[in-house]
Amino acid sequence: MRGLGPALTARRLFPLRLCPRPPRPVGPRLSSGSAAAEDGALERAMDELLRRAVPATPAYELREKTPAPAEGQCADFVSFYGGLAEAAERAELLSRLARGFGVDHGQVAEQSAGVLQLREQPREAAVLLQAEDRLRYALVPRYRGLFHHISKLDGGVRFLVRLRADLLEAQALKLVEGPHVREMNGVLKGMLSEWFSSGFLSLERVTWHSPCEVLQKISESEAVHPVKNWMDMKRRVGPYRRCYFFSHCAAPEEPLVVLHVALTSEISSNIQKEFPHLGTFSSLSPIPGFTKWLLGLLNTQAKEHGRNELFTDSECKEISEITGGPINETLKVFLSSSEWVKSEKLVRALQAPLLRLCAWYLYGEKHRGFALNPVANFHLQNGAVIWRINWMADVSLKGITGSCGLMVNYRYYPGATATNSTSYLCSKSIKASEQVLSLVAQFQKNSKL
Repeated sequence: MRGLGPALTARRLFPLRLCPRPPRPVGPRLSSGSAAAEDGALERAMDELLRRAVPATPAYELREKTPAPAEGQCADFVSFYGGLAEAAERAELLSRLARGFGVDHGQVAEQSAGVLQLREQPREAAVLLQAEDRLRYALVPRYRGLFHHISKLDGGVRFLVRLRADLLEAQALKLVEGPHVREMNGVLKGMLSEWFSSGFLSLERVTWHSPCEVLQKISESEAVHPVKNWMDMKRRVGPYRRCYFFSHCAAPEEPLVVLHVALTSEISSNIQKEFPHLGTFSSLSPIPGFTKWLLGLLNTQAKEHGRNELFTDSECKEISEITGGPINETLKVFLSSSEWVKSEKLVRALQAPLLRLCAWYLYGEKHRGFALNPVANFHLQNGAVIWRINWMADVSLKGITGSCGLMVNYRYYPGATATNSTSYLCSKSIKASEQVLSLVAQFQKNSKL
């Protein structure tokens, strides 16, 4: 994120940085002809590990009296998992954990029948409540106990964050699929959400005098506008700048969320301004995915016999004269690189259509009813307004190739953020300024998508 105003400028949410995965233990390898035997041995090792490491669910009556499993059992799982170098191997272990150590469906059916039976008979409330508590207990998957005990190990929470990242990657690559895996991901997500609630986070300001290790981690984590060198880092934490990070009690001095702030005289339209006045709260944010989305539209229309539903007739004529060919095909080539910004004529010709296309991408393109763009979704969840789209705001290579040089201001009105957030989360209603809504209306008028 990056923001401005008389003003506060914010920039981007960082994922947790994790230590490199330990290398796989070195040992004799089986020949390629014994691959099946090797796979079978690994699967048997996985099954044995899980039987030993995943704690059994105590009987309901003994749930508070059963001692915790030995620390070594959980540590064995962490060590074994860390030694799996291949994504497919880690995915297989997680799949076996999800399928074989989830909820006991027989117990759930039995406890559910008990609750239904009690509801049909006149019973004291305490009896029914206890039956419902038994049902809740039966609905807890066994692997939750493993995650809970791992979290108590030194570095355990960090390990579970990495494990969930591996699980999401495996799902994206189709290495693991199915309801059991999705359920385990939801359980782990819920546990991490509790552990990373604001009460467990510490906010610290970063200055040039902060520990060198912290400055190094923040420098390495910057993905929107990479830090060039130490002088660049010094500028980003210097006069009229503020940099803060959240850390977790389980990983002190490990930046989880980093916020870069610039104090400016007005809401900025590019990333170069820097003046000392404070009044309005906004971000100046990148629009990752816009170029990819636009190229997808151009490619689709090019395949449909040159159909054009993105540009007006006059825009098509002007752009075709500049590029020297059919608009869909030539723009696909030009926008796939950063060379097009060297043509002042093409930059001027593309300004109006790309502004309205970007407005629609941010406002109208949805995923399950919410903004498709992840940065927009983040700010809108927090109660911001899509305030202004800025042409040629980031002319770096990354800015041109990722979002055609466009950036967007998300503005925060302190008295309306809670209402806006609730409206977006509950009704999927997006708040936008007149500038943005006007661009959206132009898109709807000139396009048939």
